[in-house]
Amino acid sequence: MIPNLICSVIGGLGLFFFGMQIMSEGLKNIAGERLRSILSMVTILPIIGILVGAAITCLIQSSSATTVMVVGFVNAGLLVLKQAISVIIGANIGTTFTAWLVSSMSVFKVTQYALPVVGIGFGLNMMGRTKRMRFWGQVLMGFGLLFMGLGYLQDAFAPLQESQHVKDMFIRFGSNPILGILVGMIVTMLVQSSSATIAIVQIMAFNGIISFPAAITLMLGGDIGTTITAQLAAVNTNLEARRAAMSHTLFNVIGVGFIMIFVYPGWFTEFVDFIIPGQMTTLNIMFYIAVANSLFKCINAAMFLPFIGFLEKASIFLVPKRKGVIDIGPQYLERHLLNTPPIAMEQARRETVRMIGLASQSVGCAVNSFLKHDMNALKSVDKFEQAVDNLQSAITQYLIELSQQRLGQTESEELPVLIHNVNDVERIGDHAENIAELAERKIEQRLPLSSAAINELTLMWNELNSMMRETEEALKNRDMQMAERVLCREQSINRFQVNLKKGHVGRLNKKLCDIKSGVIFMDFVDNLEKIGDHLTNVAEGVIGNMRWRGVRSENAIFEVK
Repeated sequence: MIPNLICSVIGGLGLFFFGMQIMSEGLKNIAGERLRSILSMVTILPIIGILVGAAITCLIQSSSATTVMVVGFVNAGLLVLKQAISVIIGANIGTTFTAWLVSSMSVFKVTQYALPVVGIGFGLNMMGRTKRMRFWGQVLMGFGLLFMGLGYLQDAFAPLQESQHVKDMFIRFGSNPILGILVGMIVTMLVQSSSATIAIVQIMAFNGIISFPAAITLMLGGDIGTTITAQLAAVNTNLEARRAAMSHTLFNVIGVGFIMIFVYPGWFTEFVDFIIPGQMTTLNIMFYIAVANSLFKCINAAMFLPFIGFLEKASIFLVPKRKGVIDIGPQYLERHLLNTPPIAMEQARRETVRMIGLASQSVGCAVNSFLKHDMNALKSVDKFEQAVDNLQSAITQYLIELSQQRLGQTESEELPVLIHNVNDVERIGDHAENIAELAERKIEQRLPLSSAAINELTLMWNELNSMMRETEEALKNRDMQMAERVLCREQSINRFQVNLKKGHVGRLNKKLCDIKSGVIFMDFVDNLEKIGDHLTNVAEGVIGNMRWRGVRSENAIFEVK
């Protein structure tokens, strides 16, 4: 029994994490602006987010699934932390519906449909006619695998639900509030479902094994234990996703701590008994437990509704940014500034400068991996690329909303240029991924490059690296002279491209270099040159904007018409 349990747990966790990863990637690919806008609208007010979370959980009958979904949205950059907290609070209310179902019918299990969902998702992913359809297949596969993982975890611990030892634990500790919470928490962590714990509690109370006060404490323990699912879902996700999981834990733990003030002296159970007409019996005690569960969750949500900002700050404090962690979300795009276009434009420009910095770091990691044969440097490229893609969507959406305001002439002229700049920076991130793929191929296939070739590439990279720093500085300070230096660098990059290709063709003709290595060398040079082109576009945008503002440079090298 023990070996089977261990194998099921390991396999279940593997499927769970794999499904979470696939689902997040699929959501990121299909989201675009439409899904982001919808999510932003439905969670623009905390109360709406709470209602959305409650409605979703009522439909899928799993607060854990809703919370995992929210963590996935945050990981994909579709929700910010404050929005996610409101949906998580709503999920806690929605899960009370299970207790009402248990009172009259069997509990609905989402995991029953996991396998066909995987099959449907695989079919869409393989045979979908459009990219969007294939991405939806990816999402379905992720959901199915995720629920299959949960199913294996639940099945592994299913014998515990029928175990006499577990029942003895409920009976022995259920009468002690603190120990009752501890037992409910442990059991829920094992069975991965607070709904299952409440169902067990209701059935045991119906059979007269435990009293109503004992059932309350076990139920509260289950509310804390269910937070383990979100914590598992947040493993290997970004900083904001881990903070969302922490907010779920804080919300439940603080809520249980608060309600215990009334549970310990018996006031809470007396209040439930008072609001329900008639006498409590074993025939209706399941109904009493359902009412108590709903009452606790609603009180908890109402208590935290004005303090969502506190939960956000507490989560940030408890999950601080570690060195090397990349923030994928925007830091300067405040929506309340849209009514003041000049300030909003400045914030969008600051976010674009930050985006350039992230793209530059992505290119740097990819190039270092290629030149220094360092596989570890590739790990950061995907994270930087995710951050760059997310910022492109966020900044573009912000500028679109800004364009609907009454803009002055300066803002009207700058806005389309900034949108083009954002797109150019995103393309730089794409080229970083291309270079990372070249580095991976070079390392895995052990393709050699001569020391002369490495030296030439290093010189070109040093020139481009300087160009990236100057572009960032030019956009940050609206510095025309710095932007003009970028244009001069672009001419140097073009000369590097021509000379390096000629030199490498010469080495190939003399058979001093491997043909496959030569192809990778050429592709590397072309990607660096294309990055230079996009940096040039950004610099030209800076010069154009400053010319519109009436600023002239003594060193101007071109005339804007």
